Amino acid sequence: MKKLISLALAAVLALGILSGCGKKADAAIQIAVPNDTTNEARALLLLEANGIIKLKDGAGITATKNDIAENPHNVEIVETEAAQIPNILKDVDYAVINSNYAINAGLNPVKDSLAIEGSASAYANILAVKEGNESSDKVKALVAALESQQVADYIAEKYDGAVVSTVENPGDGYDASVDYAALAGETISVAASPTPHAEILEVAKEILAEKDITLDIQTYNDYVVPNTVVEDGTVDANYFQHTPYLDDFNKENGTHIVSVAAIHVEPMGLYGGKQTTLDALK
Repeated sequence: MKKLISLALAAVLALGILSGCGKKADAAIQIAVPNDTTNEARALLLLEANGIIKLKDGAGITATKNDIAENPHNVEIVETEAAQIPNILKDVDYAVINSNYAINAGLNPVKDSLAIEGSASAYANILAVKEGNESSDKVKALVAALESQQVADYIAEKYDGAVVSTVENPGDGYDASVDYAALAGETISVAASPTPHAEILEVAKEILAEKDITLDIQTYNDYVVPNTVVEDGTVDANYFQHTPYLDDFNKENGTHIVSVAAIHVEPMGLYGGKQTTLDALK
């Protein structure tokens, strides 16, 4: 009897060893995405459009990784602060990066991305101000400068498709209803991301300078402070975000910031980190 038990135990151990010698489970493919609500959803929709994941029915511009219904490629979504994603690109397999941060990191969204978002107008970058200031001459003058043909031409030439103007009928840079003589000597302050927003504002700055108006461009590397300084009146306007993000920010923070103009869109891209092609996802 003891011999039979010993043989049985040996057989069980042998089976365990054999099963343990099978192919090791593939490690998850890591994809970094922005961790703020609307940009994470936007990134996930880009992944879905490329057949990498499938989201639950009805998941839209507020989707998170918890809304992933199908994950056939065993990807691990790594939620990361948007501005930091270029810094960790080398440590993950892939990353979805906002074009402003991609450009700032020396990446060309058109040439370097493995997949790129369509120019969705819902995500057009806007000029935003504190509610109640929409009709001030300062704001109207800034809007007119940003909606100018000069700015549209600069965007087309400078960014070659990585940033696309959304202004349908660009003007000469000035608003006929504004009393520019009264604004002469005034300063308009605007908070912006460094790339491409502050660069685009430099064109508007030249237009306003023709009317002796100074444009004070203040650059920030995050998505929070530019809104708080508009809300508390430190600056007149900001230029860095899209409307879905602003709506979510107002809801979460009790702020009262409104869009006054949509200027451009930055297609979001999927970039290779440890992987240089999409082959790992096939």
